[in-house]
Amino acid sequence: MKTKTMIQRGPAPALPPSGAAPLSTTPLLRGDELRTLETRHADATPPLMERAGRAAAEFARQLLKGSEAPVLIFAGPGNNGGDARVMARVLGQLGIQTFIVGAEGAVPAGAYGLVVDGLFGIGLARPLAGPYADLVARINAFAGPVLALDVPSGLDGDTGRVLGVAVRATHTLSFIGGKPGLYTLDGPDHCGEVSVVDLGLRLDEFPGALLAVDDFRDCLKPRRRNSHKGSYGSLAVVGGAAGMTGAALLAARAGLKLGAGRVFVGLLQALAVDPLQAELMLRAPDDALAQATAAVVGPGLGASDAAVEILRRLLSPKSDTVPGDAASHGVPLLLDADALNLLAAHPVLAAQVARRAAPTLITPHPAEAARLLASATDEVQADRVGAALELARRFKAHVALKGCGTVIAHPDGRWRINATGNPGLASGGSGDVLAGMAGALLAQDWPAAAALSAAVLLHGAAADVLAAADAGPIGTTAGELIPVARTLLNRLIASVEPS
Repeated sequence: MKTKTMIQRGPAPALPPSGAAPLSTTPLLRGDELRTLETRHADATPPLMERAGRAAAEFARQLLKGSEAPVLIFAGPGNNGGDARVMARVLGQLGIQTFIVGAEGAVPAGAYGLVVDGLFGIGLARPLAGPYADLVARINAFAGPVLALDVPSGLDGDTGRVLGVAVRATHTLSFIGGKPGLYTLDGPDHCGEVSVVDLGLRLDEFPGALLAVDDFRDCLKPRRRNSHKGSYGSLAVVGGAAGMTGAALLAARAGLKLGAGRVFVGLLQALAVDPLQAELMLRAPDDALAQATAAVVGPGLGASDAAVEILRRLLSPKSDTVPGDAASHGVPLLLDADALNLLAAHPVLAAQVARRAAPTLITPHPAEAARLLASATDEVQADRVGAALELARRFKAHVALKGCGTVIAHPDGRWRINATGNPGLASGGSGDVLAGMAGALLAQDWPAAAALSAAVLLHGAAADVLAAADAGPIGTTAGELIPVARTLLNRLIASVEPS
């Protein structure tokens, strides 16, 4: 059975300035799913451990780049250690000198071309301590390349949590499929460049994957020459209470430059004009909603009685009390920021979200997600995929749980992790820009899942482009993301053939 290796750039396959994109999804498997596969293929020929060890040996040979320096392999007691021992045997057959160290073995002195972490894989369920913690420290002290097999030891493959201490690898070779913990929470700080080798297994049946252009490819269509602003929808952005108008304006500017035909900004704190984006039409909230084909509510909304009333009327069943279909269940609605905090504080409003007829998107950061789930932020971060899926279930919504490795979850149980982006996104207004980008695509009649997926991927990719140009990650501002994301979207439409 043929084995395929998929190389991911970074742990973050970013969109560089050339416009190249991660086109195809890489399956991501959680521990129970992997164990099901391993049981199903327990009698495979050759055995999965043999396939993994051989794949690891070939990968190590490539990393050595012809160097004759020996390889030092740390092998643990379980299946991960078994993979490492097969790897050592195959490297020896290739003429590469190899040393193996277990928990109690002394680490031989010497100059090594590569250190391999084969201590623990996905089965680790307790914090590393004692001799194994000491071995992790020895691995992390190595100045050269470090290859982790499957996951860096000490990293929870499902969640990205560090269990006590964890190996900091320069490369990780993940077997069968990717692991969600490699791409979210602490994973990207420990896994280095991630490669996936499928060991010849088919993975079509599982709901998780890395976010890629395949998730919204069908929407990447060039515009017809015979079109006008009405062809591309009207986005309403509602928020901007006193002292927070910038949040709503950032979302609206992003909506305009990601292609909405018209953008109405319903500000609680009235302004005559946006001096930096005169194309925006500033209105009272009800007037903005009355003309919308999609709405973003929450950036800078605040917690006033007026803000609660806007949400109450927006989420109520259709009536004549507010003009326009946007006041009913009729248009796609993205709820962000203060709108989410109000939902958490008003359970009756929260219950109405799940009863909406039109699509709902929510884009919480971890603290907002915790409020919605009546839990603690640490609990959300301890299982980001699980938290996002629970939010999608409760609210019947498409969810982007923001953070390192943003997790997207859909009401049908599918989930994705975004691997674009960098710490440049950790700045005020970044989430408002994301909301406006997704709103623009909704206004252009993109399906909700595709709109959220594209916005998240492009948002992170824009930050990667800025970092590559030395405009980040330190000091990247939210407004800088907008024109870069616009460029990337146009390049994708020009270069990616719809399926």
